[in-house]
Amino acid sequence: MDLFSREPSANLLPRDGEVIYFGPILDASDHENHLQTLLESVPWESDELVMFGRRVTTSRKVAWYGDRPFAYKYSGSEKVALAWTSLLQDLKRRVEDLSGERFNSCLLNLYHDGSEGMGWHRDDESAIVRDSAIGSLSFGAERKFSFKHAETKEGVSLVLEKGSLLVMKGETQRHWLHALPKTKKSNEPRVNLTFRRMKE
Repeated sequence: MDLFSREPSANLLPRDGEVIYFGPILDASDHENHLQTLLESVPWESDELVMFGRRVTTSRKVAWYGDRPFAYKYSGSEKVALAWTSLLQDLKRRVEDLSGERFNSCLLNLYHDGSEGMGWHRDDESAIVRDSAIGSLSFGAERKFSFKHAETKEGVSLVLEKGSLLVMKGETQRHWLHALPKTKKSNEPRVNLTFRRMKE
């Protein structure tokens, strides 16, 4: 099932979780200015993951911010959160106001072009508050984003627009995997901010 235009606040998932797509929450000028600031000012680093017993350095780059120096461990990697920038704090407040959720950290991802993506996974690490919301704010290239039910294999996909907000909450991470498929149709960078709630 492909959902390219849905009313905001309608649950995109048929069962076992809740995914709300708000669409673009930034105007074109703010989007472009924020994208350039993020590309130029964030201390991006390649991610290092353990896959099939081997340590792999990804082309995709990441940065990790939070209310305090949260340690975040996933796929054999560990990061310590940096202090918020004023831009990230402003964006966090906007996402919180729209979603009604509260966040204390943010994992930023930089995909240089469509050759970089993210395979099927769940954001269910033990350091994340169980069943807490994850707010995903997208900048740059518009990319397809997909969900797959872990048991039924049902699928849901949508295109994340420039400056758009997607919120995953409830039992979504228990039952659904999500992915950013690679594509040959995009040669532009994409920056994704994923606001999270880590255990204190």
